[in-house]
Amino acid sequence: QVQLVESGGGLVQPGGSLRLSCASSGSLLSANYVGWYRQAPGEQRELVARISRGGATNYADSVKGRFIISRDNRKDTVLLQSNSLKPEDTAIYYCMAEWVEGYEYWGQGTQVTVSS
Repeated sequence: QVQLVESGGGLVQPGGSLRLSCASSGSLLSANYVGWYRQAPGEQRELVARISRGGATNYADSVKGRFIISRDNRKDTVLLQSNSLKPEDTAIYYCMAEWVEGYEYWGQGTQVTVSS
């Protein structure tokens, strides 16, 4: 069973930055897609950013220009650089990877709290 592990969450003031990291027992470099999702209390889980095996990226409108998804090929991790954080970015952030179409693997999540 493939496992995904997120790290890098925490408490940050508005306007601050965090870098989230996703590591896996499988090779993220070979995944069709690796994505970051988030879920705030009482809300549905939503896509934040996604990167394809070929490097194509897409972002939620709410984070465009502030968040950057990228790969660290040496470490085989996927990063989410989150800048200019706002209180509405507060959520549990999850990493998802798909190696076979239709089969998604999820991590346990990391809490991001943006508050003064």
